[in-house]
Amino acid sequence: MLYNLFEFLDQNYDIPGTGVFQYISFRAGMAVIFSLFITMISGKRIINFLQSKQVGEPVRDLGLEGQISKHGTPTMGGLIMIAAIVVPTLLFARLDNIYIILMLVSTIWLGSIGFIDDYIKVFRKDKHGLHGKFKIMGQITLGVVIGATLYFHEGVVIREKIDTPLEYVTAEEILEVDGIVQADSPFPMASEKSTKTTIPFFKDNEFDYSVLLAFLGPGYERWAFLIFIPIVILIIAAVSNGANITDGLDGLATGTSAIIGVTLGVLAYVSGNVLFADYLNIMYIPHTGELVIFIAAFVGACIGFLWYNSYPAQVFMGDTGSLSLGGIIAVFAIMIRKELLIPILCGIFFMESLSVIIQVTWFKITKKRFGKGRRIFLMAPLHHHYQMKGYHEAKIVQRFFIVGIILAVFSVITLKLR
Repeated sequence: MLYNLFEFLDQNYDIPGTGVFQYISFRAGMAVIFSLFITMISGKRIINFLQSKQVGEPVRDLGLEGQISKHGTPTMGGLIMIAAIVVPTLLFARLDNIYIILMLVSTIWLGSIGFIDDYIKVFRKDKHGLHGKFKIMGQITLGVVIGATLYFHEGVVIREKIDTPLEYVTAEEILEVDGIVQADSPFPMASEKSTKTTIPFFKDNEFDYSVLLAFLGPGYERWAFLIFIPIVILIIAAVSNGANITDGLDGLATGTSAIIGVTLGVLAYVSGNVLFADYLNIMYIPHTGELVIFIAAFVGACIGFLWYNSYPAQVFMGDTGSLSLGGIIAVFAIMIRKELLIPILCGIFFMESLSVIIQVTWFKITKKRFGKGRRIFLMAPLHHHYQMKGYHEAKIVQRFFIVGIILAVFSVITLKLR
């Protein structure tokens, strides 16, 4: 909203200072500030309101240290985070950008699913919440919308270098750097629709999903959406549920998401900036630089919420927050064509989910074979395993943060590590 306002003032009245809104870096900084302001200033009031309405988290006794003391802690704090993401994005991002529109839709859609789940648990006193099949249906619906839009929308393209001399490049091929049009860009490029993505560690680091349909014969490329959309659905569901599983200790999912968000912001900036994309020899994706404003608000919301969610937590995000965080990360990574980095970048989510899968699978196999189920971990997800080993909750969270930072740095260096 403010972008269009200041653009109008700059073009028509030449008011000093209004041109600064053209810069992605400035608007991203403002998004962080506003996001922190919303979470930290309004957070306490919202927590008090939730307490007055007795919106407390029902805690199942698993025999873990300090678990019972969490009973009654306000939940649905994810509403704070959603507000802190959506409001700054509406204020500082370009709302005509298809990527921004899709991120807002993803945030609100998954937040709504999580809110319904929390509402059933808290107000209907049903500890199971929203039935799992409805959650999956909601994630599938979002995946179809995101996948179809990215595939069919004419504004979603990548650009590749061409050998055409600069004087023959059309006006539509003039590039933008940090929001500023570069009429003398030395990198003439051609736009193309593509289902290509980035594969880490390979010198030729681009992979086209349509190749998976090569068995269909000539012209198989036009059916690429048949493989692209299911992949989008799978990634959204996996990361969203992974974040939900990780949200079991005070501040764990929040802080981990903030670390991932910072990394995604770096990747989005270099992918949407022609100079950095050329230097790093990576895929240049026009207009994705605008996503930096959204992810800045996301990081600000996570850090601000961590103020109240760190040990001992004054509020829990609930499924309202955890489903949103995971979905945002998944959709964002898909948009900047870095979704194959998710097992590394979201390594904490991945290991938490994998620990549950391994535990349940091994228990069923051994029960069928020996008549009694056996366990690999003392308890799953993985963070509960370390609690059972006697580690303090705060220590587990801090060490997971350290691992998350290492994975984030490793994810960034894969841009050149091939």
